[in-house]
Amino acid sequence: MAFMSRFSRSRSSSRSPNRKDSERVSPTLTVSELERLLCTGKTACNHADEVWPRLYIGDQDIASDRRELAKLGITHILNCAQSKWRSGAEYYFGMNITYHGIEAHDSPTFDMSVNFYPAAEFIHKALTGGGKVLVHCTVGVSRSATLVLAYLMIRQNLTLVEAIKTVKDHRGVIPNRGFLRQLNGLDGILRENPGVANTLQESSTGHGFSDAFVLVSVNF
Repeated sequence: MAFMSRFSRSRSSSRSPNRKDSERVSPTLTVSELERLLCTGKTACNHADEVWPRLYIGDQDIASDRRELAKLGITHILNCAQSKWRSGAEYYFGMNITYHGIEAHDSPTFDMSVNFYPAAEFIHKALTGGGKVLVHCTVGVSRSATLVLAYLMIRQNLTLVEAIKTVKDHRGVIPNRGFLRQLNGLDGILRENPGVANTLQESSTGHGFSDAFVLVSVNF
């Protein structure tokens, strides 16, 4: 109960009713300023931390621990470090888990922005359906954090600064400079065009996911 009340306070203080209001209290920061912001707040990480109600950021260890996943009640997994060298959807056979994998590299030159809207839509659909989502990469501080921040901006109407502060209340994260630059670009787009999120979601390919998003569902 105390844990959820903490989320209630965080959501009431961080979530903005609209982009126009948030612009007045949350200015756009440079990448260097964002890095300094990321050095504040919580720096520790567990194998998985709940950073938003029923939304967890975690590492490869938690993603490989079937018993702990069951204990947490995870129903959806977004793997931001999909690799042909590691097991994917088949690993969760029999667990009634919906799995999505993204082949993303934790490099400042990697274009993670192509995954912002598909990932946000996957998380949104899972949460609105009552599920619990684990977003993970290898360590759980850069790739996974980047996509969770994008989700909070796109679907929860937070600015980048608000999203970082929200996540940092519960987990230490540090997206690389390239990812921060891309998130800053998303923040600018959403500030200037508040309705762009809905437009881009409607224009997504296939089942609402971009071609760069590897979609695999496991509901055995």
